[in-house]
Amino acid sequence: MLMIRPDFDTLYEALLNRDASYDGRMFVCVASTGIFCRLTCPARKPKRENCTFLETVAACIDAGFRPCKRCCPTAPEAGADPLVSTLIEALEKRPGYRWGEPDLVRLGLDPSTVRRAFKRHYGMTFLEMARQRRLQEGFSTLAEGGKVIDAQITAGFESSSAFRDAFSRIIGQPPGTFSQNPLLFADWVSSPLGPLIAVTDNTHLHLLEFLDRKALPAEFKKLQGFAKGRIGFGRTSVTDQIQQELNVFFTGESGRFETRLALHGTAFTKDVWRELLKIPAGSTRSYSELAKDLGKPEAVRAVARANGANQLAIVVPCHRVLGADGSLTGYGGGLWRKQRLIEVERTYLELGTNSVS
Repeated sequence: MLMIRPDFDTLYEALLNRDASYDGRMFVCVASTGIFCRLTCPARKPKRENCTFLETVAACIDAGFRPCKRCCPTAPEAGADPLVSTLIEALEKRPGYRWGEPDLVRLGLDPSTVRRAFKRHYGMTFLEMARQRRLQEGFSTLAEGGKVIDAQITAGFESSSAFRDAFSRIIGQPPGTFSQNPLLFADWVSSPLGPLIAVTDNTHLHLLEFLDRKALPAEFKKLQGFAKGRIGFGRTSVTDQIQQELNVFFTGESGRFETRLALHGTAFTKDVWRELLKIPAGSTRSYSELAKDLGKPEAVRAVARANGANQLAIVVPCHRVLGADGSLTGYGGGLWRKQRLIEVERTYLELGTNSVS
């Protein structure tokens, strides 16, 4: 199952409202123009009688429709926005720079326009993303054995207290409290959807979570209990492996992850996560279907809670679970990320990539 298809009226209403919850999962083909668009396309809305809704880019092309040049339905939406792509490129060139609104003005950009664009595509503003990127640089310095003061300077913070506070808000503890004799090693890994914290040992991945995930401090504390307080900074071969597999995933080459996983949870929670691992990339399930697959059809709410407790983002694919009506539902990393992940998987499935798990 790819999704539970909404009826025509629901989809046409979503088109009129530019509802982003279907973006990348449903497209509108317009008979009067011969083009197909995202439901979020800013172009003038077509008449009902001219619309046909299809689920994939390939189906639209096979039906004889051309992609719209305004909403670029064949490309990830953020990458098709020149304002966004220009600033992302600038950020990567100067990851430790303290960006502010005056910098945007000097580039000839309107800060409010930039704010809206980044909120729409990434669920955060450009300045929030830039601050997060600076913290990544500080984290890398610590993982490479640098001192806290070195990390503070690399991250562009004027005071040690500001750096410690910012770090603590993300992880739940200041950098000086990390173990010098660790059992588990924490470092960040990159992705087009934002940086993630990876916690590994020499054989398994224990945690993979987006930096801005609100539950990250609680997850980290739980893992500290497992490691008896011995989580330190550093990188292992497992960290390198998951980075490489994420790179391959986002380029559309493969949805298969071979990294060995350490599952930390109750027996029921781990059963749910193992069931999630069985969902093929490019496919989705509803919570009720997942409960039935587990042989516990009455446990829909418990399944949803276990799904939300997943602390191995992307690899344990909780993003492949949708609401009963096919709509996007809660995702700890943000609905915009869930939408993008489904879009990525749909794209390479349509292109005939057969190495999906």
